[in-house]
Amino acid sequence: MRPGPGNQNHHGATTEGDRPLAGVRVADLSRVLAGPYATMLLADMGADVVKVEHPEYGDDTRAWGPPWAHGESAYFLSVNRGKRSLAIDVKAPEGREAVRELCAGADVVIQNFRPGVVERLGLDHETVAARNPAVVYCSITGFGTGHEPAGRPGFDAIVQAESGLMRATGPPEGPASRVGVAMSDILTGLNATVAILGALMRARATGRGEHVTASLINSALSSLASLSQQALVTGEEPARYGNAHPSIVPYQTFRTADDDIVIAAGNDSLYQRLCEALERPDLAADARFASNPNRIEHREELVGEITATLRTRRAAEWLAVLTAAGVPVGRVRGVLDAVHAANAAGDEATTTVAHPTAGVLDLLRPGFQLGSPGGGGGTLPPPLLGQHSTGVLDELGIPRERITAMAERGVVFAAEERSDAPRR
Repeated sequence: MRPGPGNQNHHGATTEGDRPLAGVRVADLSRVLAGPYATMLLADMGADVVKVEHPEYGDDTRAWGPPWAHGESAYFLSVNRGKRSLAIDVKAPEGREAVRELCAGADVVIQNFRPGVVERLGLDHETVAARNPAVVYCSITGFGTGHEPAGRPGFDAIVQAESGLMRATGPPEGPASRVGVAMSDILTGLNATVAILGALMRARATGRGEHVTASLINSALSSLASLSQQALVTGEEPARYGNAHPSIVPYQTFRTADDDIVIAAGNDSLYQRLCEALERPDLAADARFASNPNRIEHREELVGEITATLRTRRAAEWLAVLTAAGVPVGRVRGVLDAVHAANAAGDEATTTVAHPTAGVLDLLRPGFQLGSPGGGGGTLPPPLLGQHSTGVLDELGIPRERITAMAERGVVFAAEERSDAPRR
């Protein structure tokens, strides 16, 4: 692990050095979602992440709006906190050499270039590892390195369709539905992070690096878990249940007098508690509903009875009654409502950063919390394009006059030296 730059912020001030990845340098050559999500999580754990971007337009997601926050796209802001931006043209010889130097001094390199591009640039695993044998090098692809046809581009919607995830989602009688977020990208980012952390542990112990790979298709396939095992066991395509559960009843959305709620009675004991809270002892005593297999067999009858009872009162009343009875229950919330509700409940779903153009900015924190200082999210806001170019190139030992000349030729964009730095 490399001390120094990883323990400093973009002003040179020391950051919390006791986070688990303090001192780890990450060269982030990825863009859009899966790779940037992984590197953001590494930054949340204290890594010094240098995001390499095109000097003119940066990461593709900088242009993915509206909505905007004072010129910064909400999409870009969502996955790039805690990083420093080096805006440099890797196709130009000087820019390519600078990025090679960055990779030579990095603990982790992560990239999601189209197949063949990274080799032409001399930034592939074999070339990087020849100079940096301890490097953990992560390649992210859509369909995996061995998938045929080779080089098939991967986009979340395509992968959701090809993986079975889309076919498993949606109402029983309606069309297949895409999950509302780019789930295969997010899962790939998580898988890449797990693999990188495991390889870093070995690199720390042995000094030997590793080439780890993560693909959207395999991340989506592995996420199907019990559903795919059901298909493998039966040899049949699983039915689609919409907001219900194929193997547990009752476990689904229900309509009350004014809003939808979800009840998850995952075992016989919880079902008995539900019947008591609903004041329906007849449902508890009915032999058709005595066990979960019985309830699955008579799903429609039971759901109809429960729905009829729930429609007599408002959602807020049922939430109070069922929660007091120990029955798992929740309101079907909108996204903004869900974030506000989590914060109000003490979950600290958001973290606040001071952005140079957007001002005070609320961002979703990671799904984990660390006990060390700053462990709930990156300490740096999402960077402006090229905001840290000069500082990073200084760290690589490139003389300032050469950096200035590269900037004049358009090889580097150094926003910190330009008053007309682009907002997006």
